[in-house]
Amino acid sequence: MKTLICGSMAYDTIMVFGDSFKNHILPEKIHLLNVCFFVPEMRREFGGTAGNIAYNLQLLGGAPLIMATVGEDFQPYSKWLNKQSLDSAHIKVIPDTFTAQAFITTDQDDNQITAFHPGAMSAAHSNSVHDAKDVSLTIIAPDGRDAMFLHAKECSDASIPFLFDPGQGLPMFNGEELLHFIELADYVAVNDYEAQLLQEKTGLTLDTIAGKVKALIVTLGSEGSHIYTEGKRLHIPCVEASAVTDPTGCGDAYRAGLLYGISQGWDWQQSGQLASVMGAIKIAHRGAQNHQPSREEIAQRYQQAFGSSINLS
Repeated sequence: MKTLICGSMAYDTIMVFGDSFKNHILPEKIHLLNVCFFVPEMRREFGGTAGNIAYNLQLLGGAPLIMATVGEDFQPYSKWLNKQSLDSAHIKVIPDTFTAQAFITTDQDDNQITAFHPGAMSAAHSNSVHDAKDVSLTIIAPDGRDAMFLHAKECSDASIPFLFDPGQGLPMFNGEELLHFIELADYVAVNDYEAQLLQEKTGLTLDTIAGKVKALIVTLGSEGSHIYTEGKRLHIPCVEASAVTDPTGCGDAYRAGLLYGISQGWDWQQSGQLASVMGAIKIAHRGAQNHQPSREEIAQRYQQAFGSSINLS
């Protein structure tokens, strides 16, 4: 049985400015902003929530199935997916569009200026969950707004359990709409900022939201994560990373660990701990899909962190 990953596929173009933005932006001239940043360092990474989550789930020995829409410039990414043996049967190319792209400029103070072009992602509702076969679990990650509504309804109609992960797409929805997703979902995952926003928009406490699903997962960065389930709050400690290099994609790596645990019928403590291990492995590498640990190495990191063994199929 497969885990369907509904979300974005994107290119991340990351540029480094060797000075501080504040030295080149005059506050009194902000209404006439016209600046140019010289960026001699640039790299292009494969990203997007669906691509990142599927990549990490594949590392664990899961069976990810990506559902996304991309543009006519997708060929380099497609070659990468094939090299990783990732199933792309439900990745649809939308004519006359670009694949979603983020252009990120970072200064020496780690401030960022980002421009995001959704491109083909806006047509993600042209994909249907009903077209995917042998699916036992789904994640609905940030994607086109219409697609997230459609795929949630289709999962509910087909009795396919799903994890709702609104991520950076959360501001697209009002409180009533978010409550609609929560009512349909089996699981909800957010970071601490998104958890606060979710509470403000719905008017519900985390405990109340948790009572509507099988589990509510809140990641807390270096403080680990909390999993609310069956009236309890489990604390999952953060696993110490070998290096703190790049946090991009850590949340997606964490979610892959959760999905693997759910698909294997593990308890929440064990699933959360695997998720924490995956986040620690990812953060030590630049880019969202450049870490390549073997399953044996992942299991060893788990053993070192938590003193118990796991079996990765």
